[in-house]
Parts: sequence; C-alpha cells; structure tokens
Amino acid sequence: MTDGIALSPRPASSALLTDHYELTMVAAALADGNAARNCVFEAFARRLPEGRRYGVVAGTGRLIDEITRFRFRDEEIDFLREHKVVDDAALQWLAEFAFSGDIDGYREGEIYFPESPILTVRGTFAEGVILETLILSILNHDSAIASAGARMIGAAGGRPCIEMGSRRTAEWAAIASARAAYLVGFGSTSNLEAGRTFGVPTAGTAAHSFTLLHDNELSAFRSQVDLMGAGTTLLVDTYDVMQGIRNAVKVAGPGLGAIRLDSGDLGVLAREARELLDSLGATKTRIIVTSDLDEYAIASLAAAPVDGYGVGTSLVTGSGAPTCGMVFKLVERDGVPVAKKAAGKGNDGGAKAAVRRHDAQGRIVEEVAAVGGRPDVGEGDLQLQVPLIRSGRPHEVATLTEAREYHAKQMTTLPREARKLTRGGPAIDVDVYQA
Repeated sequence: MTDGIALSPRPASSALLTDHYELTMVAAALADGNAARNCVFEAFARRLPEGRRYGVVAGTGRLIDEITRFRFRDEEIDFLREHKVVDDAALQWLAEFAFSGDIDGYREGEIYFPESPILTVRGTFAEGVILETLILSILNHDSAIASAGARMIGAAGGRPCIEMGSRRTAEWAAIASARAAYLVGFGSTSNLEAGRTFGVPTAGTAAHSFTLLHDNELSAFRSQVDLMGAGTTLLVDTYDVMQGIRNAVKVAGPGLGAIRLDSGDLGVLAREARELLDSLGATKTRIIVTSDLDEYAIASLAAAPVDGYGVGTSLVTGSGAPTCGMVFKLVERDGVPVAKKAAGKGNDGGAKAAVRRHDAQGRIVEEVAAVGGRPDVGEGDLQLQVPLIRSGRPHEVATLTEAREYHAKQMTTLPREARKLTRGGPAIDVDVYQA
C-alpha cells in the first residue's frame, strides 16, 4: 500500500511499463511530422557477458503477450495528463494506439551470438520506439536467466535441476525467472505463481524452520511423512547430518524418496550420505543438494553421488546471470539504412536477415546476416527469424513446452568448445554483410 492505494504488480495494461522519454520522443515526432515515417528497429547484443560463449533467447512469448496489452486506457491517459508528461495531441494519439506493424525474431529458446538480429520491428517511428523499453526489459532479463540456466543444465549432465530463486529477486521477476529456467531444461520451480501463470511444474517440501519448530528432528520428520508420504524429501542437515539421515530412514523407512543437503562440503557429505543410506537399506533414496550452487559448483559435483540440484541465487541474480546488454536501435528509415557511429557503440545500419549454417554432424559453423536482402539458404541451413506479429496481430507463437523442446534440440548444434565452462569468447562470429 502507498498513500492508501493498492499497487497492482501486473496492471491490466502494460503501456506504462516504459520510460518517460519514449513518450516525449513520440510527442516531438508527432509535432514535427516525423512520427509516421516507416522505420525498422532491431534488438541485438553487441557482446556477451565476460567469458560467455553463447546466449539463449528467452521471453519472446511473454513479450508478445505484453505487446497485445500495450494500450493506453483512461487510467493511463489521466496519469500522463496529470503529470504533464506529453501534450494533448500526443495524449490523443496514445489513447488510440495499438501496434499495427510487423515483428520478426529468433525463436524462443534459440541460441544467439553478438550481432545476431534477435528481434526486428517494422512500423512507424512512433509505434516502434514506444515499445523499446518493454522489449529490452523482457528480453534482457529472461535471456540472462536462460543463458545462465543453460550452462547449469549442461553442467548437471542429465541430473534434474529445480529453480528456487524466488527469495533472491523481486516477486514478479521471480515468476519470469522460473519460466526462463524451465525453458532451458529445469524440471520444476518452487514458485507457485509460475505454476499457475505459465504451467511450470512446482515442487517443495520443508525448510529448516519446520524442523526447528518441533521439539526434535524425529517429530518434524514424522509430521512431514504423515502428510506427504514416505516418498517425500527430508532436509537432514539442521543438526547433525548423519544422525539426520538415520532419523529420516527411521521415520520413512527404506522407501524414503530423497534427502536434501543444504550446507557443508556437499561432495564429501553426498558420498558419506550415500554410504549410510545404502547401509540402512535405503538404496533408492535420492540425494538432492542445494546451497548457492552455480554451474561451476554443479560441475564439481559431477563425480559425487548426487541425484539433483536446487539452484537459486546464481540463477536469478546479476552475479550469476549477467545481462548481455541487448540494445534496440533504429536501423532503417523510409527504406534508407541508418546507424549510430559512436565509438564502442556503433552498429550496422539496414534491416538484416540471418541464416545459420551447420556441418555434416549438425554443428553450427557460421551465422550470416545480410543487410538489405537474404542470404542464400542451402541444405542444413536454418533461417533464424520467424514471424511473431503481422499487422499488429500475433502470429502462431510457440508454447513454452514447444520452446523448451526446440531449445533442447538447438543446444545439440553448439560446437563442443561452446559448451565448456572455461572462459572464452563467443563460439561463433556473426558475419554481417551487404546483400
């Protein structure tokens, strides 16, 4: 509550999920007669985060949904008028606004590299520029989570991962993070709203506080097993880990589903836990580890008897999931290429069409982006951009499940060196050329 007014975390309209200057540019362009000029904008990354070899496109499905909700209703117009953001002529234009242009982009779950033309927006200047902040906020956030998550899934080597970062980021960012993690292979999330909104499977049992609530560990475990059954996961490191395992098996029997380790030297503890569980007859009880895991920690546990990982902080925060700093640039005006030339922040003008080429084993060997035309497409080549919106109406956008399956397939096309966790430059340099 602020000043007695309840703040909605996801308002009915997405129109104010933008920057002030997007509207002042629209107002000025309307006033000087340039607002209706035909323009092409592109979203791309100039570089990847330090040491990363590839990125993953995520958030496309969310973005299309938010663009369809980008409407200035009476409430938004009243706010803009009250705060004198733009003049009356601009307010009238905004009140009637609905995006009517075309958007093409890389499929959700696709791999990308520096200069990959990830999203292309065609329309008037006004209706393109007004979407800049919305586009970048979604693509930058979700792609950062997906890119970090993909590395973790690779390090896990087929062992399941659960996303559990809700308490380490903002409440609605947590939902988007869970979606992006599921896209790249995480099996479930701890976040219930992500389950309701996006259909991501949810999972969870108990924290240390539940054990501390009870007079002893045995009674805490008994309470959980009585409610959830012997197949539940018991957190065994509140006190003494080995005694916790004995108590867990004593309560649940050898059919105990799993134990969770959340502290200490996880590799050593996992080995000791496996030996003890086996000696107690709980040979099928799984061992789940948590505690500030990232892709490097997960990789270090590859030889340990670990059956699954719970990942939070390093997946949903900037330290573990740094943004690639995608930008949204005007590249064409009335059919004429335009480009920013500032040192270190320049870009190639002109609308681009991208194709990715593969070798006989299906591995990526080249990505080319033609300005003002289309590259030749041969056998085994992939046209990277697909229609997302046509004349303002959403095209057939992949479901989250379809995007997840597509991503898994595309990860197999990465060159082997791209999947290494050691630091290195982008696995592929995108060749941008004049068609």
